[in-house]
Amino acid sequence: MSLIVNNDSHILWHETLRVAEDRCSVTLDRELEAYLVALLTRYTDKPEWTKRVYATALMEAMDRKPAERSILLQQVGDQCLLFSGLFPEAADRKQVKIRYFVEIGRSAYANISRKASDLYGTLATRFVLLMDVLQSIRPETGMLPLAAYEQWESLGSQRALKILQSYSTSIPFKVSKHP
Repeated sequence: MSLIVNNDSHILWHETLRVAEDRCSVTLDRELEAYLVALLTRYTDKPEWTKRVYATALMEAMDRKPAERSILLQQVGDQCLLFSGLFPEAADRKQVKIRYFVEIGRSAYANISRKASDLYGTLATRFVLLMDVLQSIRPETGMLPLAAYEQWESLGSQRALKILQSYSTSIPFKVSKHP
């Protein structure tokens, strides 16, 4: 474990993300990495965002004029990404699955996107990977096998798959939802 020490929060978050990327065995492109650093820096001292009902915020944002809609949708997407990445266990306390935050966040980013390859399109399509990286910032919390299976099976989380595989040498399989 390496100790990261720096007074500048922007540099600290950048170094922290690099460590998390290493833990996930991924390298984010510069644009995504810069976006996440800015996102983490922007929300560091704003704990009130964790108290929102994101489905309501998404619907309210969709009712606004285009310029305001984009800003509000970005906030919803950003907050859902942070929530699913940094506070996944809080979903249980809110009595929702982590998929709730992932689907709302993806939807928010997709509604801003002009095309799949722009920044917001990339945030929408790579949401789970970014969530995995953010979850890797945290010390290993010992995700239980059932939670890891659910996150892998429903969202395709590679981090959850690695955790699941650490419990057993067996190969997990996805259960068919239709008979």
